[in-house]
Amino acid sequence: MGKISGSSVAEIEAPIDKVWKIVEDVLTAPKWQSGLKDIVELERDDDGNVTLVESFSDAKVRTIKSTVRFSFDGPTRLRWRQEKGELKSVEGSWELEDLGEGRTQATYALDVDLGRMLGIVIRGPLVDVLRGQLVNARAGELKARAEGG
Repeated sequence: MGKISGSSVAEIEAPIDKVWKIVEDVLTAPKWQSGLKDIVELERDDDGNVTLVESFSDAKVRTIKSTVRFSFDGPTRLRWRQEKGELKSVEGSWELEDLGEGRTQATYALDVDLGRMLGIVIRGPLVDVLRGQLVNARAGELKARAEGG
């Protein structure tokens, strides 16, 4: 109880460089990732990548605030983990694989420990709803974004 984990995969009809541009632009993620309400930039690295943000996510019962650090290994991997926030822990990643012929496989993974307090409030069917929103839908959302625009 109190954990939301999983992954989702999609084959995208777009080259890896185009998909990577979407994934690495973490500030625009709320425009195409459901449940992600806002992201505020806190820090950039020497290459101009946004490496630290404050994020606000819809957890159905309340908005969850987290400070998240990103690490970039483009164009194949973006990872993040919560440094501070209302959840006990958050770790996630995008893994991109060039399938050739202008196609990319995207794998999204997320592991969230809600902690004791939120684990009491977010449980049962609500965990499944959040898993669907925060994990299962992500690769499909990226596919729609990459193929649609």
